[in-house]
Amino acid sequence: MEISSAYVQLSVNDDTTMRAWVARPKEEGSYPGLLVFQEAFGVNAHIRDVAGRFAREGFVAVAPELFHRTGAGLEVRYDDFPSAMPHMKALNDASMTADHRAAFDWLRGSIGTELPIFAIGYCMGGRAAFLAALTLPLAGAVSYYGGGIAPNATNPGLLGRASGLQSPLLFFWGGRDKHIPPDQVRAVTDALRGAGKNFVNVEISNADHAFFCDARASYSPAAALLAWPLTLAFLRAKSS
Repeated sequence: MEISSAYVQLSVNDDTTMRAWVARPKEEGSYPGLLVFQEAFGVNAHIRDVAGRFAREGFVAVAPELFHRTGAGLEVRYDDFPSAMPHMKALNDASMTADHRAAFDWLRGSIGTELPIFAIGYCMGGRAAFLAALTLPLAGAVSYYGGGIAPNATNPGLLGRASGLQSPLLFFWGGRDKHIPPDQVRAVTDALRGAGKNFVNVEISNADHAFFCDARASYSPAAALLAWPLTLAFLRAKSS
């Protein structure tokens, strides 16, 4: 499927302006929406490529720049994580919720009121997808190795709000991920099970953190090949 892609400017309700990358099918038709949430390294070439992959599968994909308040247009090298830290620390759930709503509202205006909207995110974006499922009327959300969903030393997490989840979730974790140990994964699944929420949990035992990112050393072609069709199946099942 041929696609078109471009940046758009979105107005956020805190009087800021946020740039977002949009990829969509060129062919006229009705397509569901997808919020694509970035890693800590910005809406870089990889995230833009991921948005394009989903567009080729029949989604209108929007990747908002969540660092727009502190680093508009920021793209950090994968070997320079310290440069991303100040921008991550500057984020808070209230401002991210405002960003999510701005991107959601833009999508709703673009695709119409009848079609579903989903969210997906990677690493930092995996937590953003979970947060979006708490605050937006999504049809479903997908979190790839989302750090900070469960409490850790630097983040109180989001599990205390699990009862407020509004949509089904699909989680992917790497069994070799040192950033998100097994007790944090269990905390996520236990909280959702306790809250009676609909979720699918996938652990790929020999995959590391960021196994889906083909621009990083931790990329696992085999794990990514498994995760991709499962992700599409989840989204398409919730589209019908």
